[in-house]
Amino acid sequence: MKTILLAAGVSLLMSLFCTPLAIRIFTRRGYGQLIREEGPAGHATKRGTPTMGGTVIVIASVTGYFAGNIFTGQAPTVSGLLVMMLMAGLGLVGFIDDFIKIYKQRSLGLRSSAKLAGQGIVGALFAVLVLQQRFANGYDITAADAHLSFLSDFGPSIGTVAFVLWIVFLIAAESNAVNLTDGLDGLATGCACLVLAAYMLIGIWQERNDCTNFLAPHCYAVRDPLDIAVVAASVLGACFGFLWWNAPPARIFMGDTGSLALGGVLAGLAVCTKTQLLLAILGGIFVVIALSVIIQVGSFKLTGKRVFRMAPLQHHFELKGWAETTIVIRFWLISAMFVALGLGIFYVQWMPK
Repeated sequence: MKTILLAAGVSLLMSLFCTPLAIRIFTRRGYGQLIREEGPAGHATKRGTPTMGGTVIVIASVTGYFAGNIFTGQAPTVSGLLVMMLMAGLGLVGFIDDFIKIYKQRSLGLRSSAKLAGQGIVGALFAVLVLQQRFANGYDITAADAHLSFLSDFGPSIGTVAFVLWIVFLIAAESNAVNLTDGLDGLATGCACLVLAAYMLIGIWQERNDCTNFLAPHCYAVRDPLDIAVVAASVLGACFGFLWWNAPPARIFMGDTGSLALGGVLAGLAVCTKTQLLLAILGGIFVVIALSVIIQVGSFKLTGKRVFRMAPLQHHFELKGWAETTIVIRFWLISAMFVALGLGIFYVQWMPK
């Protein structure tokens, strides 16, 4: 528990006090947000707001994670390192995307195919490494198994190739969903905080009910549950510190650097806690927003009509006249309800019959 608290504290303080420095540096260098002309009219006032703030989240998260482990005498685990690698790798893809936008002064960075390729390479590397038997612990448990999972692994093995493809899809879907959510000040950051808090609790619960400590009907065969909680806590702390400056009206945006990194770390936590499908409930707000885009595009291509005034969903409510802060707070509340539902499902198997 000390490691969790220390990791969260270090990342929180680093993000809170380093973000203003990033704001000054990015402003001086002209790293400002470019606004799409077809977006809501109110967004024109955000033009020039510093972006790429996700670099602070990634650096603070990594620093907090290692500081928490080192200062308490714990060694970083394979699972923790792999999730951090996934976060940093997708953050790099997002950074390249953001830099191209700034360098070429346009609202579009990497081509969608190039961005997906980057996500696919990083995701495939992560998926292959979590299966490696050479990274198994003393109980022969690897960071993940070639199974689908909900509250734990279920069903027969789907095989290495199918598992890698599934995890690549999961990572790309989650990182792009968070990216789509990042359209209003503080929206994606606040929602991510709630899901990260859930994974911190899940990691702690799995540690307390680890099959290597005692056998029970619902124990968890997870490789490094406590260190997974440390990862979630360090990213949570970094997001909290960043949210101080990203809340409406935002003084800095996370950009694709932050949104892809956060989506990646959520997917990584789901894989290593063996709750892949539960992520769709815990991160339900991201799923809803991504579905709004799919529905909008599909409807327009098939019928020539739009279901929403604008997609993603948060912009639909903007065009209906809702205030930005109203949308953000209500979406946070919806996200909290999804998280509560997901945690309820996770814990229900422990309820006495």
